[in-house]
Amino acid sequence: MNNIKKLSIFTLLLLSMITMMSNVAIVTALPALKSHFNDIDNIEFYSRLVLTLPSLVIALLAPFLGHLIAKIGKKKAATIALIQFAISGSAGLYLESINMILLSRAVLGIMIAVLMIVTTSLVGDYFKPEDRPKFMGLQNAFVGLGGILFVVGGGFLSDISWRDTFAIYLISLLILPLAFTQIKEIKIEPSKQDGDIQINKGIYFIYFLAFVYMSLFFILPTQMPFLLIGEFGATGKFTGAIIAATFVANAIGAIIFAKLKGYFSFRTIFLIGLFIFAIGFMGLGLANNLYLFFIPAPIMGFGAGIMLTNLTAWMLSYTSMQNRVKSSGYFTSALFFGQFASPLIFQNIVNHLGIQNFFTNLSLIIATVVFISLIIFSLRNKENLNIQTKQKG
Repeated sequence: MNNIKKLSIFTLLLLSMITMMSNVAIVTALPALKSHFNDIDNIEFYSRLVLTLPSLVIALLAPFLGHLIAKIGKKKAATIALIQFAISGSAGLYLESINMILLSRAVLGIMIAVLMIVTTSLVGDYFKPEDRPKFMGLQNAFVGLGGILFVVGGGFLSDISWRDTFAIYLISLLILPLAFTQIKEIKIEPSKQDGDIQINKGIYFIYFLAFVYMSLFFILPTQMPFLLIGEFGATGKFTGAIIAATFVANAIGAIIFAKLKGYFSFRTIFLIGLFIFAIGFMGLGLANNLYLFFIPAPIMGFGAGIMLTNLTAWMLSYTSMQNRVKSSGYFTSALFFGQFASPLIFQNIVNHLGIQNFFTNLSLIIATVVFISLIIFSLRNKENLNIQTKQKG
């Protein structure tokens, strides 16, 4: 670690906390919002766009924002983003036009992207490669806690008024003084080794895996409410409790990653997380009682915590000081493209099979992919070992 104060590290954790799932904070307010604007044509579509628009904006603009942040600096970018996060996020408190609310959500997406890029790149700046797994486990645990904060807090405020739900975004103003005083930018002179890392093409495969991970994980918040409420008659509070349990397990999985990294490669840990997903999806498909969902949903959250932390650390292992911000931008884009694309990819299949049959079939497909991947990796390792043996001989 590069002599970074504990308060600076805590600030980094708080910035991480308000990023990944903050755009879903208003999910419980959408029915009331739709009723409020029921005289607007296509309000069914617009009300859902209020939720998904930030993800689309993040996915589209994150790569460009990475280049911009590299020019203006991470501290300045973070402080501006926190102010605008509060302004755009809370705009639903007073805006009277659905179009203006949508515009504010687009701006919010930009601010979330900036904060994610800054926090991800600062991890690479503050910590040496061997120190990153432990911190990143803690960082993604804070991301999981942030999910709980926004989902539960948003739900509580929506019981008062759908507009009050938007007030939860003002929380960024509490972090602003810390960001302004504690973010430390580190300047490192380029080295020959950095140049070698910079051209490594493996990072593009990690972007693809990040997209796959998020498209699978986001099945949970996009499909579970319809299953629990629509088919099992659960209440909104009960559904929220299951989602909250998932985020708790997500935080635990993120912390466990550091221990796994001591024994396994990034590639193997990704397959472990993917297999945990398969177990979780199978459990969701077979559950026939509401309370049984408290088992497979957190299992998926646990696997997600491992996978996200692993992917972030894996991505940073391919970056240098010079390209870290830009690489983090592309990584952020891949994650949120997965988030936005998830319902587009799977909804027609869900409509055809039914939600639980879809979960069961998806579980079998994922398990098969893991099994085939392990066979391929085993054969490649054996082949490489034989080549090395011949070379020594």
